[in-house]
Amino acid sequence: MPQGDYIELHRKRHGHRLDHFEHKCKKEAREVHKRSAIAQKALGIKGKMIAKKNYSEKAQMKKTLKMHEESSTRRKVDDDVHDGALPSYLLDRENTTRAKQKRKKAGKWDVPLPKVRPVAEDEMFRVIRTGKRKTKQWKRMVTKAVFVGPGFTRKPPKYERFIGPTGLRFTKAHVTHPELKCTFHLEIIGVKKNPNGPMYTSLGVMTKGTIIQVNVSKLGLVTPAGKVVWGKYAQVTNNPENDGCINAVLLV
Repeated sequence: MPQGDYIELHRKRHGHRLDHFEHKCKKEAREVHKRSAIAQKALGIKGKMIAKKNYSEKAQMKKTLKMHEESSTRRKVDDDVHDGALPSYLLDRENTTRAKQKRKKAGKWDVPLPKVRPVAEDEMFRVIRTGKRKTKQWKRMVTKAVFVGPGFTRKPPKYERFIGPTGLRFTKAHVTHPELKCTFHLEIIGVKKNPNGPMYTSLGVMTKGTIIQVNVSKLGLVTPAGKVVWGKYAQVTNNPENDGCINAVLLV
């Protein structure tokens, strides 16, 4: 095996063969017949595995097509809304899913909590004394809930200015859909805005009234154009550091 990217380097310098893309297109066209022949001849456990894979692909394709069809048609709204949370398989029954978010004014969301109590810096951070004789006081420990991404790596202690404790890091939130009257356990994508200031937003601090972005791909919401909605905004409605969880309301 050659220890280098000789093929890629040659293509960068001299390009592809003249019939490369035609050859590639024909190969892809033959691949369907090749897979079909293998599936017909396969026996035993291998045949079952191939059949299961083909069935899952077909089912996924049908779901996608159905989702695109539902985006263009408007469905009936159920008048009597259930008090408790509904399981995910009952969400599509007699409920309208609206993926487009309403705006009150240009650039401003109609949020459930328009005013929140400001948090002082002394309450937000705790002073950490460092050094040989504990004289240096430039480090701060965050006392509120924080969000860090999946690829987060802490800085070395020598260069770390703000410390987000492991016990206060959250990656998921309980998000309530106001129209469906249901609560879902969704992953947090990021912190959009903290009302206390841009510094807390950049640190990923989540206090009451913070706007976060959550992953709603599991809910099956689609835009009028038929595209699946991946991320939507939600506002935190509780004090996460006291409750040990994040409760939020989806902005629709």
